[in-house]
Amino acid sequence: MPIKRIGFIGTGVMGAAMVARLCHNGYEVRVFNRTRTKAEQTACVTGAVCTGSIADAAEGADAVITMVGYPSDVEEVMQGQGGVFGTARPGTLVIDMTTSSPSLAVRLYEEGQRKGLHLLDAPVSGGDLGARDGTLSIMVGGDRESYDRALPVFSVLGRNIVYMGEAGKGQHTKAANQIAVAGATAAMTEAILYAEKTGLDPETMLRAIGAGAAGSWQITHMAPRVLSGDHDPGFFIKHFIKDMRIVEDEMAERRTRLPMLHAVLSLYERMAKEGDGDLGTQALIRLYRREKTDGGKN
Repeated sequence: MPIKRIGFIGTGVMGAAMVARLCHNGYEVRVFNRTRTKAEQTACVTGAVCTGSIADAAEGADAVITMVGYPSDVEEVMQGQGGVFGTARPGTLVIDMTTSSPSLAVRLYEEGQRKGLHLLDAPVSGGDLGARDGTLSIMVGGDRESYDRALPVFSVLGRNIVYMGEAGKGQHTKAANQIAVAGATAAMTEAILYAEKTGLDPETMLRAIGAGAAGSWQITHMAPRVLSGDHDPGFFIKHFIKDMRIVEDEMAERRTRLPMLHAVLSLYERMAKEGDGDLGTQALIRLYRREKTDGGKN
């Protein structure tokens, strides 16, 4: 059965842009957000219908998409009072696009099966730019039949859509993505700081190295924000900390330590303690520049 009507839970930076693309491509979308004003703003701009509860958004939907902040939010949206599991009709496709815990994804998949719901874990990468342009990378875990059914929706939201296997594999893939992003973000930041310290023009330096082996998505898309002083969140520091902690928890279960990830996590945790958790991940340069001013502390 083709998907026509979508309930969308979570209209933050990413969710609002995704709703806009779905509406533009002809889907009927009903939105809910815990902070109602965000849902109202999204509805006003996109033509979606603003609802007053998860149940109202999920009622009669062919698919329900969740894009919230933390694993605890996912669990509450799915299994809490008035949540998706208690209100979506059997046969509904439920797609969690939050970056969340792989073990939670497996548990929700199993619970969903018992209720006749078809769950996919489908976290994304590409930030606010990718959400607006429909160029997200989407990493999907769950049943292949459910993936095939969701593919037309995914194709509106992303350009690189990969089926990774059974439930939880999408989240594991996103964890690997965040490991790579952590290293690339720190490397970009330190390259810019090096340029500033040695008298290079940072913009020219990035143009010189960006076309070679050092080229990366971070240098192409995030470095210009750093150079312009734009620290607004395409992806919140506080959410990146959450993602990296999920990785560390997964590795702890396997008695493995990732030194680079741990170092980058420590840097961002310091920023959060200093009140920068609501900035974008590219704002890491602020910490480096403060340390330079304070005498190069580590």
